[in-house]
Amino acid sequence: MDPVAELKSKFGISEFRSSQEKIIRDVLDGTNCLVIMPTGMGKSICYQLPALILDELTVVISPLIALMQDQVDRLKSIGVDAEYINSSISKEERIQRYENLKNGKYRILYVSPERFRKSAFLEIFKTRKVSLLVVDEAHCISQWGHDFRPDYTKISEFRRILSYPRTIALTATATSEIQEDIIRQIGLSRSEIKVYNEGICRPNLYMEVRTFTDSSSKAKELISYLKESKGNTIVYFNLIKNLESFSELLDLEKMNYRIYHGQLNPDRRKKVQNDFLNSKNMLLLATNAFGMGVDKANIRTVIHAELPSSLESYYQEIGRAGRDGDRSNCLLFYNEDDLAVLMDFIEWQNPDPSFISKTYQVLKREKDKLSSLGYEDLQAMLVHKNRGDHRLQTVLNLFERHGVVSGELERNSLKLRGEVPDTLLDPKLSAERKTKSLNRLYQMLLYSKSKTCRREFLYKYFDANFSECGNCDICLGKDQN
Repeated sequence: MDPVAELKSKFGISEFRSSQEKIIRDVLDGTNCLVIMPTGMGKSICYQLPALILDELTVVISPLIALMQDQVDRLKSIGVDAEYINSSISKEERIQRYENLKNGKYRILYVSPERFRKSAFLEIFKTRKVSLLVVDEAHCISQWGHDFRPDYTKISEFRRILSYPRTIALTATATSEIQEDIIRQIGLSRSEIKVYNEGICRPNLYMEVRTFTDSSSKAKELISYLKESKGNTIVYFNLIKNLESFSELLDLEKMNYRIYHGQLNPDRRKKVQNDFLNSKNMLLLATNAFGMGVDKANIRTVIHAELPSSLESYYQEIGRAGRDGDRSNCLLFYNEDDLAVLMDFIEWQNPDPSFISKTYQVLKREKDKLSSLGYEDLQAMLVHKNRGDHRLQTVLNLFERHGVVSGELERNSLKLRGEVPDTLLDPKLSAERKTKSLNRLYQMLLYSKSKTCRREFLYKYFDANFSECGNCDICLGKDQN
């Protein structure tokens, strides 16, 4: 019997969607693939099924711990020998999993790109062969991608370390520019990779934008909407303080809700996420820290209470709605104060080379005292007037990802490890990155103010084929902008 057909039942598949079977057979034939496929359309099956047919190990590079854990749990539940190695496990667990890996265990292994910095991990692949390298959330490869991580730019180096296995990269959204950047960063030419662009078609998602003159009228309208809505709902905020302010308004209305953001402790975040995954009718207030790797079929509504920073992140987030194929609502509540906050974000997320250099010099000067300094102490040395300036956090993240520092300031374990790479100090590259961020925000703003079909606007932005809509506020004559 054909092994592909045989394994369909193992994954509970009655029939393949769109190009899934073609992609699977291409991978089995040794073809490198780039897959752009809408959220919820089954990207993971395109590598998980081949992994069970190929003779050797499949390595999946994944950006989030929650994403790895969710995938591995699902695979184990159907009897697949899968595992993950990341910073969430203990030293003893890591050593044991390294040993298992050396000894030939695991058909599928999930790791973060940062794992390839570890010499003990790399040593294993001198003897362990890899049949397939998978790059999940591949937009993270591109320096213009909306979730950029520097270690993703080393995929071509990882492929060399793994003796150039066949490679499949997958994402839900990628413009033509980002597609080309992904292919280049993988270390392939266009002729060496087959691109499957399934577009971004999600006709069951109803898209609407509501514009307000001030924050208070927006909050009032949002509460009114939430009182009438049913089913699982996510409301996204850009700032934690705005999320918390809105939660206080819900308290006054005696409405039930849960909160999720990056400043909650890990155990709390995990509990909220699990509760949401198991719920039938929960209202969740969240920042963009929530969502990637969360696979829940019956999310009925996704609301952006503030303007997102890009169409890429916006479409990723609304893509979490309606994975069961039923109608789901995706609303954006916008007022011009949102734009000012996002302009600040762009400044914080794109620190200029002089600030990066200054931060490094302060860390070097305080090298022996870093274990006794807190974030606010370091912030005071760099930003004297505006304590709301968050460039320091961006620089520390960049330093960690580029190996300049290790440890965490919050845990008093920060240590200086190396020099600042030239790419972070290049004014031309810095200006280019900032310009790209501003352009993405401008496109997001144009979408919010569009007088033509919202779905068509998105399709054009992502270079996808558009036929018809019939399911947005403008096409249905409900636009109130």
